[in-house]
Amino acid sequence: MFKKMRQLFKPQNKDLRKRIYFTFLMLFIFKLGTTIIVPGIDRDSLGDTSLGFLELLNAMGGGALEQFSIFALGVIPYINASIVMQLLQMDIIPYFSELGKQGQTGRNKLNRITRYIGIVLAFVQGYVFSFAFVNNGTPMDYLTFALILTAGTSLLLWMGDRITEKGLGNGTSMIIMAGIIATLPNMFYVTYNSFVPDGGTMGILKFVGFVLLYIIILLGVVFVETSERRIPIQYANKTTSMYGKQNSYIPFKLNSAGVMPVIFASIILTIPGIVSAVAKKAAITTFVEKWLTMTTPTGFILYIVCIFVFAYFYTFLQIKPDELSENLGQNGGFIPGVRPGEETTKYIKGVLKRITVLGATALAIIAAIPVLFSAFSDLPSSVSIGGTSLLIVVGVALEVYKQLESELVTRNYTRGRGKRK
Repeated sequence: MFKKMRQLFKPQNKDLRKRIYFTFLMLFIFKLGTTIIVPGIDRDSLGDTSLGFLELLNAMGGGALEQFSIFALGVIPYINASIVMQLLQMDIIPYFSELGKQGQTGRNKLNRITRYIGIVLAFVQGYVFSFAFVNNGTPMDYLTFALILTAGTSLLLWMGDRITEKGLGNGTSMIIMAGIIATLPNMFYVTYNSFVPDGGTMGILKFVGFVLLYIIILLGVVFVETSERRIPIQYANKTTSMYGKQNSYIPFKLNSAGVMPVIFASIILTIPGIVSAVAKKAAITTFVEKWLTMTTPTGFILYIVCIFVFAYFYTFLQIKPDELSENLGQNGGFIPGVRPGEETTKYIKGVLKRITVLGATALAIIAAIPVLFSAFSDLPSSVSIGGTSLLIVVGVALEVYKQLESELVTRNYTRGRGKRK
């Protein structure tokens, strides 16, 4: 790993370093924007923003929601729009299903439509958050705040596109990861102040234990994200040499759905909190706090059940056994010991179901750790271990590392061929 990283500083990789510097510049601008409060808002006018989803949304935005900055919504509206578009492509609206089958041209159209839907959702969410969090505002004030928040999200989407085009990694994912990482120093600082100042030696040991536990969970998340089940395949038009056997397989990740099931489940539990914040009725607020927050037994069970349901749903949305079996047959490939066609489809479905049980269980455990930690510890709600934030950071970091590694290998291979010529 370190050997590959040292290659970045070689003169021939100057353009790759420029892409890295450009990415850091965009992320710095994003972090700077999280400190700029929406014009016209006084900090004292902000109401109680302690909704159940606040810490997750605040962490993904780099603390922007807590500050109610121009980037308070982050790129969450775009993520919600992406979820809506993926659902609409499941033969719900034939037009979107056809676009999904038209290759790059169709994907470009879907991406453009997703951006438009994301902007609309940003305005709606901006108005709702303004109404819920800002006290004593007029309808025109809320409309103005919503427009500013929508503009902030639009700017972030533009920056994300520039990172994808001229920088490193997926721009939207990089912005989310940067927001989460930006909150980590403050989290460890708060933890240190909670344990050490008046705790003496025992306080120091508790803080060291907290850091070690965080590292162990981080390693566990890396293990889950990199684990995969490989199904060997053979091709009728290829020899069965040792080289072919090593490279002919279908890899299925243990957690094929990624972090999306946790985000889906969080959104489901977010809706009652938003309703209670907008309604501002004591009865509704009491009901939500008693039954539908993650810290209550019923809310926690609902959260875990939703993770399992969405893990299955999103896995089979991403990996379609019918299409995979058909493509395999068209290319002359087959799974040893399994007949092509319907039996191959059933076999792939069975493998996906089994690994999804393990993946969903690991996902639920990782997502449940911060909820249980908050329930059984006296630390502030901003301090958490594991959870969605860690899943996102690890997933994006692994993708960026793979991209860097691929770029370096390709460049070395090209230069090697040039020298041989």
